[in-house]
Amino acid sequence: MRFRIFLSTAVLLALAAGTTFAATSGLRLGPSSSATTRAFKGYYDGHKDTFLVTDVSNKAQATAMKINFSRQIGAVKGAPAQYFVKGSAAKGQLSVFGSEPGEADYNPLWEEFFVTWKSGVKPVLLVKDDQITALAKSKKLTLRDAHVVLNAPITKVGK
Repeated sequence: MRFRIFLSTAVLLALAAGTTFAATSGLRLGPSSSATTRAFKGYYDGHKDTFLVTDVSNKAQATAMKINFSRQIGAVKGAPAQYFVKGSAAKGQLSVFGSEPGEADYNPLWEEFFVTWKSGVKPVLLVKDDQITALAKSKKLTLRDAHVVLNAPITKVGK
């Protein structure tokens, strides 16, 4: 009887350990815990996604945002764009993503672009990357590559 109880307990423990191991794709990440961090909202294709900001390739931005500075991520090329409006903006303006999870080109690393409305143009709410590039082509706003890479994974896709 004791052997059966021992064997049953051993099997249950092995299954529990295997489930944890499988749930982490075989990575031994260590014990989990909860942490509080700042989350932000940004637009993609007209809806709001939630994202975190953890690292940036610009030391001044890292200091200002109280996040990690990583010179190495600045060498990444071909990351999707994240657009930030500087100066005048429409009410409720947030950053705008060039991709999101589920898209073929999604990457949690973003090339920062600054958007500035041309003088005399009334700002409208920017909610799509295609909208931004079309307005740039029509000379209503300017785009400037900041040559900064931001590590900002999207954690929740909006509707």
